Amino acid sequence: MYISHRIAFDGSLNMKEQMMIKRKDFRKTTRIRDAVAGLLIGLLCLTWGCKTNAVRTDGALELSGTWRFSMDPDDRGVEDHWYETALDDDVTLPGSMATNNKGFDIDVNTPWTGSIMDSTWFTADEYAAYRQPGNIKIPYWLQPNKYYKGAAWYQREITIPDTGFEAGAELFLERAHWETRVWIDGNEVGKQNSLGTPHRFDISPYATPGKHTLSIRVDNRVKDINVGINSHSISDHTQSNWNGLVGELAIYPMRITSITDLQLFPDIDAHRVTARMRIRHSGIEGVSGVVKLTATEKSTGRRLETVEKAVVLPADTTAFEVVYDMGADFTTWDEFNPFLYEMEAVLLVDGTAEGAVSSQFGMRDIAVVNGQIRVNGKPVFFRGTLESCIFPETGYPPTSVAEWARIFSIIKDYGLNHVRFHSWCPPEAAFLAADSLGIYLQAESSSWANQGATLGDGKPLDAYIYEETHRMLRAYGNHPSFVLMAYGNEPSGKNHVAFLTEYVEHWRAQDSRRLYTTAGGWPAIPENDFNNIPEPRIQGWSEGLNSIINGQPPATDYDWREDIAQYTIPTISHEIGQWCVYPDFKEIERYTGVLKAKNFEIFRDRLNANGMGDLAEDFLMASGKLQVLCYKADIEAAFRTPGFGGFQLLDLHDFPGQGTALVGVLNPFWEEKGYVDGAEFSQFTNTTVPLARFPKMVYLNSEQLEVPVEAAHYGQAPITGADASWRILNADGTTVAEGEFGAVDLPLGNNIPVGTVSLGLGKMKEAVQLTLEVAVGDYNNQWDFFVYPDEAHRYDEEIYITDKLDDKAKSLLAQGKSVLWSLPKSTLRKEKGGDIAVGFSSIFWNTAWTGGQPPHTLGILCDPKHPAFGAFPTEYHSNWQWWDAMTYSNAINLQVVDERLQPIVRVIDDWVTARPLALAFECKVGNGRLVVSGIDFHQKMADRPAARQLLHSFVTYMKGEKFEPTVSLEESTISSLME
Repeated sequence: MYISHRIAFDGSLNMKEQMMIKRKDFRKTTRIRDAVAGLLIGLLCLTWGCKTNAVRTDGALELSGTWRFSMDPDDRGVEDHWYETALDDDVTLPGSMATNNKGFDIDVNTPWTGSIMDSTWFTADEYAAYRQPGNIKIPYWLQPNKYYKGAAWYQREITIPDTGFEAGAELFLERAHWETRVWIDGNEVGKQNSLGTPHRFDISPYATPGKHTLSIRVDNRVKDINVGINSHSISDHTQSNWNGLVGELAIYPMRITSITDLQLFPDIDAHRVTARMRIRHSGIEGVSGVVKLTATEKSTGRRLETVEKAVVLPADTTAFEVVYDMGADFTTWDEFNPFLYEMEAVLLVDGTAEGAVSSQFGMRDIAVVNGQIRVNGKPVFFRGTLESCIFPETGYPPTSVAEWARIFSIIKDYGLNHVRFHSWCPPEAAFLAADSLGIYLQAESSSWANQGATLGDGKPLDAYIYEETHRMLRAYGNHPSFVLMAYGNEPSGKNHVAFLTEYVEHWRAQDSRRLYTTAGGWPAIPENDFNNIPEPRIQGWSEGLNSIINGQPPATDYDWREDIAQYTIPTISHEIGQWCVYPDFKEIERYTGVLKAKNFEIFRDRLNANGMGDLAEDFLMASGKLQVLCYKADIEAAFRTPGFGGFQLLDLHDFPGQGTALVGVLNPFWEEKGYVDGAEFSQFTNTTVPLARFPKMVYLNSEQLEVPVEAAHYGQAPITGADASWRILNADGTTVAEGEFGAVDLPLGNNIPVGTVSLGLGKMKEAVQLTLEVAVGDYNNQWDFFVYPDEAHRYDEEIYITDKLDDKAKSLLAQGKSVLWSLPKSTLRKEKGGDIAVGFSSIFWNTAWTGGQPPHTLGILCDPKHPAFGAFPTEYHSNWQWWDAMTYSNAINLQVVDERLQPIVRVIDDWVTARPLALAFECKVGNGRLVVSGIDFHQKMADRPAARQLLHSFVTYMKGEKFEPTVSLEESTISSLME
């Protein structure tokens, strides 16, 4: 008796409607990159002297190994009948041209796939060395060893056994990039172009017993179907625009009668699953049969009752439904308990099993109730990151469950429960891993229809989006992790709103197992199940220094309720964060695969040339601490918002393209960079997050601290009587004050009142950095704030404070006196650094891709033990007390002043320019001593307690014995700083 472990090809269906459904457990372990695969293909001959290819235990022919190969840059292969001649090169598949070191060397004319917003690399003198043959290095994305865009041919001999394939055969290509055309012995079989699902070809007419030549032409060019050159499904910005065949490559035997489609629709309230099935019968006459369905608990092996249904099968494809009763004691699937079942469907004809298929599923429901997303009736908060197809080792996504499980486990360690696949769809291994780990996925139909591509204008892309969505839902629709769906990212086109409105309505009616939205970004329409929009965030693309984090004094008492009040459906915020960190040059050696960090090499060279190579690690750590602070501010605002649906970070790990967007607290390999770990990060991203609504982060000791505390709780169940407490810690970790909130009940949701921290600050006689730590049950969170003495300081003639180097300042310096020259904001000459846009936050995305959007800097770096900070407590990096100084500042470019100067406070420049920048430095001028401050100590000082305290600290230092500058400058050098 033969039972197929796969879905047979349904020849009566359109090719584009074919699906890949999960095979039985054996099939799951035959992924090429899984360790078991090596055992299964050990018999496969890897030389072209071979007479046959291995037959696997599931009956399929394994196609992994050595293939003949040829590039076709002039597109001559079809016309010249290459499928009829033996190609003269070879490659190893699964793999790409890049993994086989095939293609052309990179040069200035390489025809990249992806927009270049800043073309200075092609013309600017500073990049001239990197445009030379043998030293090509591009700054925009990771660089492949070789590059190729066009048609390429892959060819091998196959041997069809004498038995097992009498009813036909199907060629299965798990992931191809992009368009494939297939020939058997010179006969063209067909063409497919899915980016997100397997390519499957019915080769039955040509799969006769014996030896055959299989030729596959793969074309990775954008042709009639333009999904958008920046789509992460095809772009060099992310995975690379690779050419090849990866994942499982096999030829499967077909059956005369077989199950070709099994879609499972759980109904938790009714305790049942509706199985929608298709059976193809290719015989001349119709037959009768029986379908048996049996669900099995994957974790225990317990089999539920078998349900049978008699079917009459004409010589055609038959669609029908079977209702499967799960009983009263089934277990649901969610992020906390990812309980899985396997549904097996067996087809019997005349008592003989003609085929068996199985699919993993979970008893899961997702719906919007009263404007809130609920999974199995419980509110859920989507705490997500993007995955933009970033895989530097291979340049293409893994098809191994183990690798996806590694990635998702790290994501969970950082407190998140959700991944959005930006303008692409992952292989089935990702869904399998997410099912097992309880990760919610948003998959998309492979398109970012922008920058040259449009939707709704009658172009071939319109039909392709529908076809690709159909393929995805057929292939992956049973996976309980697949909970959200969008066409893709940020669309354009004069008719895109109408097109996407119909798109959402159509697919929701076709398949209600998930929630649908138009796109990541826009448009927000009433027909959406949820909006995935960018507006609620602390920094927008065009806001620059006018954003919440840069334009408003620091606080934690704001939220987005007014922003989302106009909508009756949930909002999951789109691509929040985008906070940059300095490159980790230690990372360069990690790129051992096809993509190399040549961009990092450029940035490292620039830093070394400017004499700061020894500061690279300090820049990384200091900017990283600021990056985390920015992410905390972004994420907590979402948690504080009533009825909010969640957030999607761009990104938890670095995005190496679009000008190099180092926005991750993890690198592209999902590894830590050293300045934050999952335990710390998850304090403000977890299922339960204590939240404090600080009206401000800087206080005087004459004030009363009044901070309302609340909690967001989206755990597995409500918590009754959670112990809640608070304490305030000094910088050395000693407790300054503490208190109990008492027992707190935590229902599922947010804005749960916990209590108020109330404390008079009069005991803080000196300037201090304090930390409020709140514990609610097993969860903790903390916030730094600052208290300064409410004192009026008068500075005598020992220190002259001036806004310009006037005659008095020059006279005092000549007499050996001390002067503090504080440049008013915007008075620094442009060529001295006055054109550098300084803000509190780190760089948003990057300056190249945003057209130089401010800020252009990555926070401060200083020595906390420097005596200039004796009355201004600080760490080596930016914290909230530096918001004022960075807001009222000029960044002085020491490169055009004197490179011998070592700043008291250094500003970390954009890694592209890597200039030595200072907020303050000291020097000798004549007989006197001078501190030059790019921080404006003149404007609105009555409203700036942090500025007053920093000024006091500087003056105190200057009046002390430790104020002994070592670098002497000419008066004219200093005078030239101001306009």
